[in-house]
Amino acid sequence: MWSSEVTTMIINGVGETLYMTLLSTGVGYLFGLPMGVMLAVFDKDGLVPNTVAYKALDVIVNIVRSIPFLILLILLIPFTRLVVGQSYGSSATVVPLVVAAIPFIARMVESSIKEVDPGVIEAAKSMGAGTLRIIWKVLLVEARTSLITGATIAIGTILGYSAMAGTIGGGGLGDIAIRYGYYRYQSDIMIVTVVLLVVLVQVFQSAGMVVASRLDKRK
Repeated sequence: MWSSEVTTMIINGVGETLYMTLLSTGVGYLFGLPMGVMLAVFDKDGLVPNTVAYKALDVIVNIVRSIPFLILLILLIPFTRLVVGQSYGSSATVVPLVVAAIPFIARMVESSIKEVDPGVIEAAKSMGAGTLRIIWKVLLVEARTSLITGATIAIGTILGYSAMAGTIGGGGLGDIAIRYGYYRYQSDIMIVTVVLLVVLVQVFQSAGMVVASRLDKRK
């Protein structure tokens, strides 16, 4: 039976999902953005080629991205306990979400920056701009549309990861879907959680596309 308790649980689940997704994305970009910039800058065709630094970052990113998220959740349980004091719940889920998000975001940022027209970079160099100024005023500015699009994709991916965390009591809509839809065979709750997850992804997707379109100087 659908009751006020179930409604409250669903509402709290939406809140927990948004909390995990947005916090993980924010912290992920805090580390993933500079990592992605370094990957682009240190590449052999980058602004400051550095083979050793690029290879080191490239290996780290590839290793973490190669681990399926559910396995990563389990591998990081000791670290998660160390950071937040427990291995279950929405706050605990943020830890593996951030670890999974950083390399994903780094690759998205690297790809976006490599799309910048080399001619614009050369023009900045000819005017005497230093490396940091070119990164801040040229690369990030020119790649802003692609970066926003990448952020939209990242949020959708991280939201999906947060739902997977429900398999080990990660909280949010994924946890509700597993506990009630799978273990208790309450298909109505399962359907509602799935619809809400789809709606959240579409909202983020639409908002990101609107922002990217407004920042696209080609239009």
